[in-house]
Amino acid sequence: MDFEITHDVRNELLNRREVSFTLTFDGPTPSRKSIQEKLAALQNKDVNLLVLDLERTRFGKMELLGRARIYDDGDSKKSTEREYLLKRGEPKAESEA
Repeated sequence: MDFEITHDVRNELLNRREVSFTLTFDGPTPSRKSIQEKLAALQNKDVNLLVLDLERTRFGKMELLGRARIYDDGDSKKSTEREYLLKRGEPKAESEA
């Protein structure tokens, strides 16, 4: 997996960074969890402070376009983010998996 950050803006009002990226991969499309972990590692941030908003694969290419928001703290994340995006980023319980 190769990440290329195409747009990185700091939003002081909401205490976050807004990042757009292009991900090039081999084989099947990477899981949401693996994308979050890799992006958090590249940005030296905690995985729990990162929210993936958009993932679009391009037909016929091993390429994914995405957007993510990286928060400074958990309180800012909970007060700003939509509930379904917060649930989407959480790990699944063992009974569901």
